[in-house]
Amino acid sequence: MQVTRAGEYAVIGLLYLARQPEGRTVMIDEISDAERIPKSFLAKIFQSLVKAGFVKSHRGAGGGFSLAKPPADVSLLQIFRAVESAFALQKCVSAEPECVVSHDRLGSCALCGVYAEAQGRVNEVFARTTLQSLLRTSPVAVN
Repeated sequence: MQVTRAGEYAVIGLLYLARQPEGRTVMIDEISDAERIPKSFLAKIFQSLVKAGFVKSHRGAGGGFSLAKPPADVSLLQIFRAVESAFALQKCVSAEPECVVSHDRLGSCALCGVYAEAQGRVNEVFARTTLQSLLRTSPVAVN
C-alpha cells in the first residue's frame, strides 16, 4: 500500500483551507502556488473532495473553495478513501479481494490474516488523525 500523490495533495490542500480565516474562500491557483501542487491535478482532486462533501465550491466573484466540515470532523482515512482508487496493504484485504499468489488461496493464505490485522491498524491511525490534529503539529502557512 502506498498513499498516492493525490492523497497527499488532498490533505495538503485541505490543511491550506483549514488555516484560512472563517468565511474566506480560496482559489485553486492560490493553493497550487502556495503548496507547489500542479493546478490541473489539484483541481481534479478538489472535484473529488467536493463530491465527497469535504469542500464547498463557491461560484462567481469572490468564489473559490472552503471547507465544508470542521477540521476536527475530517480524518485522513476519509480523505484517502475519497481520492484514492484503492487503499489496501495487499490485494487480499482490498474491496475486491484477490490473492497475489493464487485465487485458490484467497482466505486460506497464512498472510491474509496478518495483512488484515495490519490494514486494520493502519486504518485506525488514519481514522483517528484529523485535519485538526495535523493543524496543531504543522507549521502555519504564510499567505
